[in-house]
Amino acid sequence: MGLFDDFSRFLENRLEEFLRNNPHLELEALLEQLRQQEEDTLKLIADLQVQEKRSQEQILSTAQEIQKWHIRVEKAKAAKRQDLVAAASQREAALLREGNQLWGQMQGVKERITQAKELLRKIQQRRQEVQAKAAEAQTARAKAQQAQRLETSGWWNAASSYSSGYDDLEEKFRRWETEDELEQMKRNMGKS
Repeated sequence: MGLFDDFSRFLENRLEEFLRNNPHLELEALLEQLRQQEEDTLKLIADLQVQEKRSQEQILSTAQEIQKWHIRVEKAKAAKRQDLVAAASQREAALLREGNQLWGQMQGVKERITQAKELLRKIQQRRQEVQAKAAEAQTARAKAQQAQRLETSGWWNAASSYSSGYDDLEEKFRRWETEDELEQMKRNMGKS
């Protein structure tokens, strides 16, 4: 296991070094991480909203049951059926406790929705900041590449102008050497 841990640590160090040397890639990785967090937070908010809706439906259903049992309690009282009054009152009280629990759960879900929306707002703000930095880095990188191309182009133009100057000089020397050889041949022919 130690070898695997060492290798894993080595890879992490190399990755960190690579990202330090390539900050634009680090920004891209951070942007991707923020996109994923935003997506996860949106899913969480959607899930919580479904839970909230379900809680509201359960509360409504429980409220209807409470109302039904309250009416039954009143009917039993009117009919002087004490055996039914006590049982119906206990059922109504149990439903009230259940309703209170459901209400508390729904309030907890609403609080989590508020927190998730705040988190989403912060993630989106952070993503915009990182996107701005990435755009700045890309602009700086493009300027650096353009400057490098200009330097390379300037060097190439200087080299090619030197080269073309050299070619002109070469041509002049060849012409002069050829003319000189012709003159020598004429002289040699004239002597013979």
